[in-house]
Amino acid sequence: MKRLVQIEELCMLALAVAALVYLNGDWWMYLLLVLGPDISMLGYLGGNKTGAFCYNLFHHKGVAIVLIALGGYLKDNTLMIAGIILFGHSSMDRMFGYGLKTNQGFKFTHLGTIGNKNK
Repeated sequence: MKRLVQIEELCMLALAVAALVYLNGDWWMYLLLVLGPDISMLGYLGGNKTGAFCYNLFHHKGVAIVLIALGGYLKDNTLMIAGIILFGHSSMDRMFGYGLKTNQGFKFTHLGTIGNKNK
């Protein structure tokens, strides 16, 4: 099952990259796709609860979809691209086993404990 979920997330990541290509995204947008949303980890400087909130806000696919839809409705490519970047990055993270965080700490996710081979 884990492999199937990884393949599904890889397909969603590919969809996000294709969407950036379709919207003629600049080269630096692909760097944001890989790294950008991880700036939210700075929230952990305020503790586990604040860190989890910040991280989850920037890694929640629902938030990404709202940004994409809002950008489409408003004809605002910047909002659409921001949503695509969040969506693609979240897919990439989940493909590698990094899920949405719980208030217990960074390594505790909805996919299990990071680094735990028995997830």
